[in-house]
Amino acid sequence: MNILTIIIWTIQLILIPVVSPLFIGLVRKVKARLQNRAGASIFQPYFDLWKLFHKDEVISTDASWIFRFAPYLIFSITLIIGASIPLFSTVFSNNNMSDFLVIVYLVALSTFFLALAGMDVGSGFGGFGASREMTVAALTEGGLILSLLAVAFVAHSTNLFVISEFISQMSLFSFAPIFLAFSAFVIAMLAETGRFPFDNPATHLELTMIHEAMILEYSGKRLALIEWSAANKFLIFLALGVNLFFPWGISGTFDLQNSIFALIIFFVKIGAMSLAVAVLESTIAKMRYFRLPDLLAVSFILSVIAIILII
Repeated sequence: MNILTIIIWTIQLILIPVVSPLFIGLVRKVKARLQNRAGASIFQPYFDLWKLFHKDEVISTDASWIFRFAPYLIFSITLIIGASIPLFSTVFSNNNMSDFLVIVYLVALSTFFLALAGMDVGSGFGGFGASREMTVAALTEGGLILSLLAVAFVAHSTNLFVISEFISQMSLFSFAPIFLAFSAFVIAMLAETGRFPFDNPATHLELTMIHEAMILEYSGKRLALIEWSAANKFLIFLALGVNLFFPWGISGTFDLQNSIFALIIFFVKIGAMSLAVAVLESTIAKMRYFRLPDLLAVSFILSVIAIILII
């Protein structure tokens, strides 16, 4: 393994946790401007994490090892996923962790432990938040898996790096089912990351919150890890969206110049998708909880249609 391979792999490993708070800050800034507010700096999430890492923790006496251990596990899972998906290069296609089913079930594992941690201390908020989260997650998995299965059928592989490289060479005229699968993926992404219309990441209103209800008992360093993990998860889904369905500009070699150019293209595409999420969240309202299955059913149906068109 030469020095260039080590450099590219190191960037691949640290890119998600390093820049994920930046894109959370970008979404918040754009939403603020669209609402005629100045808004905080796009670097505010970094300051918030720094503050939380330096605060003391208050842990309930009823908390078990699950509550104490879950933030570390969830954060570690996001690091593993971030290192196992195509970000700016497809040269690591021999990575055994890059099967799309492995990624989906690692995401599900982190959701499972977050829900367990929410219920662990016995608070009412944590209990109903965990119940809502697991309901939404169960309904989301079908559309998410099938949207990724559609592009897997196109590339004849379940490896994300192989899928990205194959689709980057496709003709634009063959993209009709890819667009359908991408639409299904976006709906699943908004559900998995707790964005509008499924959840409001900025609310603490009892009647509407899902994700925030599960982490109300956390403070200090563990809360920082939970918030950082949520930012990582958001960037992971953005990266999957742009690099599986529209992987143009991604590097297929170990060449440094190509990798730098691909990294720039990656930031441009992620920035554009972040802007799209911010605009979407500023133009729609949060849906009632019992209407969410209807929207998730649309994701499932779009994925099925895409698969039918492909096979």
